[in-house]
Amino acid sequence: MKVLPSRREIFRCNSSGPLYPLRLPPALSFAAQGSSPLWHRRLGHPGHETLSKLASTSSVYFPIQDCSDLCHACQLGRHVRLPFHVSTSRASSKFDLIHCHLWTSPVVSISGYKYYLVILDDCTHYLWTFPLRLKSDTFSTLAQFIAHASTQFGARVKVVQCDNRKEFDNSSTRHFLLSQGIHLRMSCPYTSSQNGKAEHIIRSINNVLRSLLFQASMPSRYWVEALSTATVLLNILPTKTLEFSTPHLALFGKPATYDHLRVFGCKCCPNMSATAIHKLAPRSVLCVFLGYSAHHKGYHCLDLFSNRVIISRHVIFDETAFRFVERYGPSTPADLEFLIDITDVAPAPIGPSHKCFPAETSPSTSDAACAPAGPREAVPGAPSEDAEDPPAPALYIPPALRAAGPPPSAPRAAL
Repeated sequence: MKVLPSRREIFRCNSSGPLYPLRLPPALSFAAQGSSPLWHRRLGHPGHETLSKLASTSSVYFPIQDCSDLCHACQLGRHVRLPFHVSTSRASSKFDLIHCHLWTSPVVSISGYKYYLVILDDCTHYLWTFPLRLKSDTFSTLAQFIAHASTQFGARVKVVQCDNRKEFDNSSTRHFLLSQGIHLRMSCPYTSSQNGKAEHIIRSINNVLRSLLFQASMPSRYWVEALSTATVLLNILPTKTLEFSTPHLALFGKPATYDHLRVFGCKCCPNMSATAIHKLAPRSVLCVFLGYSAHHKGYHCLDLFSNRVIISRHVIFDETAFRFVERYGPSTPADLEFLIDITDVAPAPIGPSHKCFPAETSPSTSDAACAPAGPREAVPGAPSEDAEDPPAPALYIPPALRAAGPPPSAPRAAL
């Protein structure tokens, strides 16, 4: 059945013989009174698929047309974000493209950090993290990293991919990148998915970071120390992006070593004979393992009694026991926020760069060798190495944990 003037088809009946059975729907009279755009408006602007299903039923009938006209009301009332296509492309050379993102911590670290900058090389998937105290430190840290890539790897950064934030989109950053011939690519405002690789690696970092803290029942104020360890571990773990090769192998061309790894937060005993008061003094002290030194071939060990971080290569570990668990018991998410309440303390000796990789050592050596980075930022009022230990600051402990004894105070570096 067609409309004679326009030759537009209204209804079709198929026949297997000489006769054509005509079964008109009850609402066929509406066909002459309205078109699909009209019914689209009458029915509250449903989608094209819904409209087609309704038109095929016997309760309502109207001819379905090609809805090529844009419905303004639908754009205002039903507009959705367009889908993102999964990107499988990778840079062909090291440092051709780096992904950057700044993450804000809900808890200020025990060393005074509030943020960390993550930089990911698109070609090798190697990861660097830099804890920061202020957002304004982002530019100087990024500039130092670009110089580090040029000096240590003989490679020039060509493209910087970041999100649309003021710590990246400012006159200082734009002028510096323009002077270096580096192209700045930013995601659209409120479209963080365009910086997806940096977002995904931050999720991976934080998953490891949280797991390390909960494993050792350590307060969340130690997230910078856990961040450093998580960065080291992710760089030597196989990743699907590299077809289950490691970022360390992709960047340095040699496999990583694992014999220096120890359980984060476990008990450890560094050798203290060189600094003993007299020959009958204890030759070690019970500490907490805080990670791998970025500037020494050794380990960070936290002495809970003297509030110092001892850096040593002569360390014996008990990887099945944890000091914080013994003091407070297994932690819960709520406990981690209240175990310690310290501000304005001296920073732990973890530099701004956590790029750490094993050096070529003898089989008997089980230490981590790390590439040097920029100078450590000084904190006003921080105690010197030869100063007397300050009294422990007042701490807040939940009532359920007070019976376990006082929590540790802030660490202070000691060589």
